Amino acid sequence: MKKRIYIAYTGGTIGMKRSSQGWTPEPGYLQEQMKSNPVFRVDGVPEFTIHEFSPLLDSSNMTPQDWVKIAVDIKEHYFEYDGFVVLHGTDTMAYSASALAFMFEALGKPVIFTGSQVPLCEPRNDAQDNLVTSLMIAADYPVPEICLYFDNMLFRGCRVVKANCNAFAAFASPNFPPLATTGININVNWSLVRKHPQEDAGLLVHERMDPSVGVLRLFPGITGEIVRNFLRPPLKGVVIQAFGEGNGPTNNQEVMAALEEANNRGMVIVASTQCWMGTVDLTAYATGLAKVGAISGYDITPEAALTKLFYLFGKGDSTANVKELMTEDLRGELTRPAADWPGRRYRSL
Repeated sequence: MKKRIYIAYTGGTIGMKRSSQGWTPEPGYLQEQMKSNPVFRVDGVPEFTIHEFSPLLDSSNMTPQDWVKIAVDIKEHYFEYDGFVVLHGTDTMAYSASALAFMFEALGKPVIFTGSQVPLCEPRNDAQDNLVTSLMIAADYPVPEICLYFDNMLFRGCRVVKANCNAFAAFASPNFPPLATTGININVNWSLVRKHPQEDAGLLVHERMDPSVGVLRLFPGITGEIVRNFLRPPLKGVVIQAFGEGNGPTNNQEVMAALEEANNRGMVIVASTQCWMGTVDLTAYATGLAKVGAISGYDITPEAALTKLFYLFGKGDSTANVKELMTEDLRGELTRPAADWPGRRYRSL
């Protein structure tokens, strides 16, 4: 019997149609393209059902409420299908994949985000391979994770960033290897795949996301006024994209005071790095942000750090619990170096 895959079609470039205003999502257009393309009906491609969301979205318009909509849709069809493919625009796909990684607990089936840089209707596109291969992986390779497939790479969803807006290789996973690579064969690195949950654990979907969080990127010359205004209530948590291994302008007393004030009133301050690769070590330099109460995000991406805060505050966790869990690896989103590692705490993967 053929495996059955559920496609949650949220929008994105893959099914867009050219209009006078540029590329735009067009209801029913993707299904027309797939129906006329014989590759989606050949042996080896699983049976699939497409659920088209309404309205279809350019992913620049994606919100946390849409993450919940995707998660609930998968939950409602979880026992009817062998795997799931989420068609999504590339601009915010890393945020959505990271969010669902935290929202889904005890996931036992593949959920693969994919899309394209060029629509399926164009003669030279990346849409066909991304979609066909995602369907085949979801059917035949039981990777029980939220994943993202693009340009011959299957990534852990909460490890990706959008790396290129002009190339087919749109995504990268700077601090963690791909779970699988595809060419003539599909090669899964099973040693990297998270363990399948116990059969009786049951899928749990956390549907509440708290949007009272944000991301602040430090830059030379940033003022205390800018930082203080950004950190005003009702903000509960912030991801600071700091310099290097988690450093900040410690000579700027106003900036440091603004951060310390926010920490003292209970804000969760997570230090991530602006660097493409590597991990945060708040003790490596005298300019480390630990002195204002920041906690380390280690090698987590800004997208995963932000959506993890959405998730943890959405669960109603206390500030102390959120701080503790932000430094723990919950879904494979970060690598926490051993406490006895000497010197600079980064590794090449």
